[in-house]
Amino acid sequence: MRAQTSAAKQFDSDRFESEVREAVQQSHPHIQSLDFVPRTVSTPPVPEYVSHREDVSEIGKLSAEAIVKEYEETAKEIEAMGDVVKDMVKRCEQLTSSASTMLKDIKATAARYRKEGQRMFTEIESCSSATDEVRRMCETFRDKLATSSVETLK
Repeated sequence: MRAQTSAAKQFDSDRFESEVREAVQQSHPHIQSLDFVPRTVSTPPVPEYVSHREDVSEIGKLSAEAIVKEYEETAKEIEAMGDVVKDMVKRCEQLTSSASTMLKDIKATAARYRKEGQRMFTEIESCSSATDEVRRMCETFRDKLATSSVETLK
């Protein structure tokens, strides 16, 4: 529970309402409606894709202009985003071109390695054949020597 002090008054909504009613009844503001108020400040024209109707009040025209200008600014931002996307497309095209060149280089390098592998394969087999032939010749010569030495010894 809150303790009320003598200094703090309790809020009386009825009293407040009557004070507001009195204040309103004492002063009657004079509001005059205007059909047309000439513009004193020059504003940029509305975009070319809209035009004012004749039967619209000045406030309606101003409101419509404010809204269409906001939409136009947003449309320009969207177009600017499109320019960013165009730049991204250009970079992607450059990357694609670069990647295509790299792929050609990779295929050419792989082909060179295959050709070198084939050359090494052929050379090793040739060396192996030559070694086999030398070994056979040595065996044949050794056998001849062994046979001729046995016959000379007899």
